[in-house]
Amino acid sequence: MCLLCGWTKERSRGSGYIESREEKLKKPERSVEEIFSEDKRYPLEAVQFVREGLNHAVSRFHEDGGESGTVRHVSGAQLCEGLRELALKRWGLMARSVLEKWNIKRTRDFGEIVFLLVDNGWMQKEPSDRVEDFDNVYDFKDAFRQGFNLSLDN
Repeated sequence: MCLLCGWTKERSRGSGYIESREEKLKKPERSVEEIFSEDKRYPLEAVQFVREGLNHAVSRFHEDGGESGTVRHVSGAQLCEGLRELALKRWGLMARSVLEKWNIKRTRDFGEIVFLLVDNGWMQKEPSDRVEDFDNVYDFKDAFRQGFNLSLDN
């Protein structure tokens, strides 16, 4: 997915919107707050986390760090991995609990958030991108326990 802008509708092409090769991006008609208030599945904190995770994934998977003016596409699997890394970095063993509090219980939920943003003009996708790209990228129980081995041994 390509990061297009922050959260204001007023951003112009030169200050954040990225055009795809095939089409120019339309400006969003509704705010992110309106979209997710109407949808009700995920709170705004979850949307903000996905946006931040996208920045993290772009930096991780692109050598140039996704500098302005370059195509900053990452796959659904790459975005999920970036979100996993960011969650573990931020919340450690509590990562899964925080995400579940936001109704994010599987990688498909990340895709649902992304495609709500895509469908409403806040993000764009490549023609081959599908919400199914986010299905079963990893199991939350395993992915958020990974790297944390607790032992009672001294």
